[in-house]
Amino acid sequence: MLRPVNRVLVGLAGLVLVALGGAVLVGALDLPRHWDFSLPSGWPFQGPDDVLLTDADRRRWRHRRWWWPVVIGVLAVLVLVALWWLLGQLRRRRVRDVALADDDPVVLVRGHAVEEALAAEAGALDGVERAVVVLSGRRAAPEVRVTIVLSPGAVPEAVLRRLRTEVLEAGRTSLGLGRLPAEVRLRALRHRAERVG
Repeated sequence: MLRPVNRVLVGLAGLVLVALGGAVLVGALDLPRHWDFSLPSGWPFQGPDDVLLTDADRRRWRHRRWWWPVVIGVLAVLVLVALWWLLGQLRRRRVRDVALADDDPVVLVRGHAVEEALAAEAGALDGVERAVVVLSGRRAAPEVRVTIVLSPGAVPEAVLRRLRTEVLEAGRTSLGLGRLPAEVRLRALRHRAERVG
């Protein structure tokens, strides 16, 4: 549900910004005079000396008591909506349940159990100190994000190969999925430098 809403919001914001930018550009470059065409009467920027708000526009509501609270309230709501949208972009939704079959009855497995099983298998691989698995996406089409902390002396290529062929492939097969997209992040185990004394 979030993806279509995101696309619509980004598309609308993009259209508004392109239209506003085009209006400013046409007026600022004085294109009607250079290219010999006329603008509609309601066009906000007729020439390079025009401004968005004239002095009269800025002073028109100055003495109305309701004006500033309304402006501040609208701007506060816009900021809160923008922050809500931004946090929604940064947060990936975790899968609570994974569907094992598309037919009735649908068998569901807890997403947390799948995460723990995959993390335990990945953590048992040679060269892996610790593994964390997070499922995101939809329950019929989950995606896996794996963070692996490599132990000293581990060969990243070998760890990745075994993770793909043994852990992720076994997880995909056991869940009955046609595909199981995965994003893998490798990190080295940090340790203190030893003092020689």
